[in-house]
Amino acid sequence: MKSKFSGTGVALITPFNSDFSVDYDSLKKIVHHVIGNGVDFLVALGTTSEAATLDANEKDLVVKTIIDAASHRVPVVLGIGGNNTNAVIGLIQKQDFTGIDAILSVVPYYTKPQQDGLFYHFDAIATASPVPVILYNVPGRTSTNLKCETTLKLALKHKNIIAVKEASGDLMQIMNIIHNKPSRFAVLSGDDAFTLPLIACGATGVISVAANALTADFSKMVNFAIDNRVVDSRILHYKLLKMIELFFADGNPSGVKALMSEMGLCSEVVRLPLVTVNENIRKQIRDEWNRIK
Repeated sequence: MKSKFSGTGVALITPFNSDFSVDYDSLKKIVHHVIGNGVDFLVALGTTSEAATLDANEKDLVVKTIIDAASHRVPVVLGIGGNNTNAVIGLIQKQDFTGIDAILSVVPYYTKPQQDGLFYHFDAIATASPVPVILYNVPGRTSTNLKCETTLKLALKHKNIIAVKEASGDLMQIMNIIHNKPSRFAVLSGDDAFTLPLIACGATGVISVAANALTADFSKMVNFAIDNRVVDSRILHYKLLKMIELFFADGNPSGVKALMSEMGLCSEVVRLPLVTVNENIRKQIRDEWNRIK
């Protein structure tokens, strides 16, 4: 049986209008699209949402829009993280958690903390949070790796640290976490392309970029993998793999927004410092979509 945060979670994009304002109507449409096509939970204000470019009022309204559109059909996870521990605690203390089922908190970036610093950072977050905490390890963005030993130490100390989104790309590290973790603690893939192999190793799901657009096939691939229908899952994995590669070829979420624009879900507008994908990648995305849809 799936847990509350297993299966396919989607790191929702934030759609923008041509004047760069938030397109809340398209955001509602996207929430209905992903839930209707089989995702198991939503992530608001993750990296893919371009949260770094949203002001506080926009963040509040984005979260409210997602919660209202989801209407309790699936759990909602809120991204709350940063490289100033006291500031993160302050955000948690101010947050209205009505409709929020967990938080996703990224490893502190730029300052490159030691493992002890990472432990005490997440220790403080877990102590302050009134909802469960999902750790997010993505050293390609943060320049710091949350090591296996630190992840396990946190999981053992805090029952409300319930999972890690692992995007280190280090399969040995991830397998060691899976092998040694408490049974109540989940490992979620943070890389769309690694989802099938990680579930085969014992991960229980993913927090996905691709599921914004390739929702039905991606969700089926994950469910097949969880149900040990490896051949069925592998067919969908390879069907989607080229498109997943294209999504990240010229910036995220620029790639997935290019396809979502093609699908009529939203515009492909992103906020600086991101720009839309180059014409070569846009054409490849369009061609690949025509091949697989």
